[in-house]
Amino acid sequence: MQDRWSRLTAPLAWLMGLALVAGLGVAMPARAENEYIRVEEHVARHPEQRALMAQFAEQVRAPAVPLATPPETPVRIAVVYPGLQTSDYWRRSLVSFESRLARLDIPYELKAFFSRPSVDVDLQAKQLAEALAWEPDYLVFTLDALPHKRIIERLLARGEPRLILQNITTPLAEWQGHLPFLHVGFDHAQGTRLIADWMLERADQRGKYLMLYFTPGYVSRMRGGTFAAMAADYPEVEQVAAFYTDGDSDQAYRATRRTLEAHPDLAMIFASATDVALGALRALREAGREETVLLNGWGGGAAELEALAAGGLDVTAMRLNDDNGIAMAEALKLDLSGQARQVPDIFAGDIALITRDMSPGAIERLERRAFRLSEPSSESP
Repeated sequence: MQDRWSRLTAPLAWLMGLALVAGLGVAMPARAENEYIRVEEHVARHPEQRALMAQFAEQVRAPAVPLATPPETPVRIAVVYPGLQTSDYWRRSLVSFESRLARLDIPYELKAFFSRPSVDVDLQAKQLAEALAWEPDYLVFTLDALPHKRIIERLLARGEPRLILQNITTPLAEWQGHLPFLHVGFDHAQGTRLIADWMLERADQRGKYLMLYFTPGYVSRMRGGTFAAMAADYPEVEQVAAFYTDGDSDQAYRATRRTLEAHPDLAMIFASATDVALGALRALREAGREETVLLNGWGGGAAELEALAAGGLDVTAMRLNDDNGIAMAEALKLDLSGQARQVPDIFAGDIALITRDMSPGAIERLERRAFRLSEPSSESP
């Protein structure tokens, strides 16, 4: 029988090759929207998923029930995250994941690798190679840039380790016959629709807006693309500029300053991520325009909530963040108890709209639910 080491070291050469390709700045090209299958469409194609998703969501919301028969040896979990950013999404996900694993009495060893989004694609490939050499049972990764897709396809073809794709809830159409173990996260399009409805109504469905994308890839298409499509329904709403920012606050700041100079009557800015929003906010404050230009956040983490409380942001889509990590832990529990078929293809956590008009008490209640395991004082399961 082929040993695990030989199976896991075989792909290291092509992973390192992808690191070199990524270093050339290859970006995922724009593609048709139907490349990804939305949650509702996936359920329509696979009706059995509806009940699985509902049952699993209840399991995530409920208190932890320890695993009846824990494995004799710790399971190995490798996590490769683009978590070096102002948004606390990735860090909180990891904390809630480990906290729920402990409450489930699942013995585990975990290695986490962090990098910057977009600009560290080559580093991510190297980190992934190191993670695979460690022989994990489960790998948590993400999908945004083209090199990610190539790596994931190789892992799917091998069938091990069990692959959890985080921050993506829309399976790729071409992977329908061979899906990852779990897609987990929050629906980018759903959150953006909440933001767009509020912003467009507040602007009376008219005015100029600036589009600040993340990086060329999945998140930009799901967030920025959704907002642009909704804004296009209103003839008096005009997109006057659009920039890819690589999720970098300074790039967003410069893009916003340039647009304000060219369009003093700018009415709205759609920001695709936390760092992007904070960079735009800095430019608005310097120009004395934070009261006259609508600006959103995306995610509802601590930095965004602070900016919203200070009057800098107008609205955000708040992920009930810790559901993300809890869902991954519960999926492992089902797998380890021989119930892998009870793990749905997709877990999309709840999203709540937070606006500048909401009371502090209402926001605090959402915070307690969203960060119920990732806050140091959290006690609930």
